[in-house]
Amino acid sequence: MGCSVSKSQRDPILGKPYEDVMLHFTFGRMLGRGQFGVSYLCTENSTNRQFACKSMAKKPKTKYAENDMMIRREIQIRQLSSGQPNIVELKSAHEDETAVHVVMELCQGGDLFDRIIAKSYYSERDAAPVLRVIVNAVNVCHSMGVMHRDLKPENFSFISRDDNALLKVTDFGSALLFEEGNFSSLIN
Repeated sequence: MGCSVSKSQRDPILGKPYEDVMLHFTFGRMLGRGQFGVSYLCTENSTNRQFACKSMAKKPKTKYAENDMMIRREIQIRQLSSGQPNIVELKSAHEDETAVHVVMELCQGGDLFDRIIAKSYYSERDAAPVLRVIVNAVNVCHSMGVMHRDLKPENFSFISRDDNALLKVTDFGSALLFEEGNFSSLIN
């Protein structure tokens, strides 16, 4: 016999009381949809600064343990990587009864995949700085014990549309934390 638990009876994923993200941010247009959430343009009410907000719906009680762990891990990894120049910066995380909202730096230049398609050809000279950023970002992640596990052009975003815009890795939804020499934490 199963026990029915409403969403409001669930323990908070973030370990802090529920909070209405709308008290701090006004949501705008949808920026994208991924496997684990929907990203929106949002504006901080107190400063008028724009950010991206990834809203991840909570799963029903029967399926939530793995989903909750994934959300907590993504936020932990974003906090750990804070201040790294080639990793999208976390602004804040908020949770209400239905979703966790991760507010982060807004990258308005599109992703690397779109830029590759638009250029249709990257010379070795053009590709070298891009690859340098990617390798550096991966190195920084690994030095912090983070394995991204979903590196692809779609998960690298440019800060602006400028040709020389800063490139940043994003989407840590599949990432794992690991300890050097401990491979048991990598089995998922």
